[in-house]
Amino acid sequence: MVGSAYRWSDLVVRNGSRCWYLFKQVNYMERLMEIWIMARVGFIAPVLNVVIPIFLTLSVLILVEKIFFGLTTLYVKVFKLKPKTRYRWEAIKPDLESGNIAFPMVLIQIPMYNEKEVYRKSIRATTALDWPSDRLIIQVLDDSTDCFIKKLIKSECEIWEKKGLNIRYQVRNGRQGYKAGALKEGMKQSYVQDCEYVAMFDADFEPESDFLIRSVPYLIHNPELALVQGRWKFSNADACLMTRIQEMSLDYHFKIEQEAGSTLFSFFGFNGIWRVKAIVEAGGWNDRTTVEDMDLAIRACLKGFKFIYDGDIKLHRWCCGPANLMKKIGIDVLMNKKISIWLKTYIIYSFFFIGKIVSQINTFILYCFLIPISVMIPEVPIIPMWGVVYVPMGIALLKGFGAPSSAHLIVLWVLFENVLSFHRFKAAFSGFIEIGGRVNEWVVTEKCGDKQNSNVTAINEDHEDIGHVIKRETPRTWHRFHIGELMVGVFIATAGVYDVLMNDDKFFFYLFLQSFAFFVIGFGLVGL
Repeated sequence: MVGSAYRWSDLVVRNGSRCWYLFKQVNYMERLMEIWIMARVGFIAPVLNVVIPIFLTLSVLILVEKIFFGLTTLYVKVFKLKPKTRYRWEAIKPDLESGNIAFPMVLIQIPMYNEKEVYRKSIRATTALDWPSDRLIIQVLDDSTDCFIKKLIKSECEIWEKKGLNIRYQVRNGRQGYKAGALKEGMKQSYVQDCEYVAMFDADFEPESDFLIRSVPYLIHNPELALVQGRWKFSNADACLMTRIQEMSLDYHFKIEQEAGSTLFSFFGFNGIWRVKAIVEAGGWNDRTTVEDMDLAIRACLKGFKFIYDGDIKLHRWCCGPANLMKKIGIDVLMNKKISIWLKTYIIYSFFFIGKIVSQINTFILYCFLIPISVMIPEVPIIPMWGVVYVPMGIALLKGFGAPSSAHLIVLWVLFENVLSFHRFKAAFSGFIEIGGRVNEWVVTEKCGDKQNSNVTAINEDHEDIGHVIKRETPRTWHRFHIGELMVGVFIATAGVYDVLMNDDKFFFYLFLQSFAFFVIGFGLVGL
């Protein structure tokens, strides 16, 4: 028995030694190439042959939607179907006997969180609104955690209170619910009960002085309206290339998408000036997602209220929630009996599925992954030119109609929009399947105001004792690097090199340009 075991172990040792010897005689690169070919032919190519047609189809759906919205907006322009032709609008006229009683009570809410750069401009723009001061309440909801900044904001409010404005500085314990929680808490205050309408301005908004004069009459004369929104203009659009590109994207959103949604379905999902009754009937502000305005808009829509967008009303602004919200509210939309099947289709298919999910996921997957990897897989048929060039160019040109003055930047816009789609893809994916613990985490974007390239001197003219210089910390060089973008850039550049060496097509022109855009963002070179 022992001898048999000895012979078996000796056989194993001798055979193992022989295998190791033979393995050493084979070129490692040849073995790796064999493994790569097996994986490529047996798994990667079959998967790509199924996935690529799906994403090409989705890109066509996006194009069709853009064409539909574009034609709708063109129809509105040609036939001059301004909001005032579809809804009653009459200017508010003061009564000589009763004075300002003709003007309804309006609440302005300004949620803030450590807004050291823009707090003053925001508050002062609000105080400059053309509206009787005795019919206006300005509510500054300060969730700041920096004690010095809280002191600055409170002092600014006190200045305007002494000048006779009805401005309230509101703080709370903790940041429960983030912005939605602050807005909800603000609506609970006793002095708000007489307000018929409420406008919410983020800290980087600067409403034009006639914002209320232009928007409130819609709500007064059309009780079915819940919300009136104006078009955002961007004060720092020329600060750098990235802000210009963001302006192009958002100009299209407001001039085309919002116009079409408002005209056809009386719906869109963002803030403006609200009818307080609509907010109450819809259940108030809810912090279940980070898109509290979109959440409230849909719930108000399901109650039968309508929305209007007027592009002549402007607000200036310094430049994962939707997918997560679609998952939570989609069934409510489908089962609702107060809205038409067409509005349900628009909300589920166009507003959410195409606009907030497919357009984000498809852009990154198709143009930043499938096209690059397909050039390295000979077993995958060449992606047709219409899918690589004509469809995305058509989408880009249609979006370019929203910002004709920036048409010369259309190529750069396409490249950097693809980079931004990397983050939108991650947000949409994580929001829809709710992975990780950051789905409903509120991340506040740092605002640079109009002092982007200098230290900020926070000096209050009326309170010299709180003068202080807030120095902007210069980040270390490596802190500017974004590993995700750099990795994607390396992947796309590798595909470009492979295409030059191994293929006869011209995909490498696009691949090198796209990888360059990822490297620019990855190395933190935007805005320098």
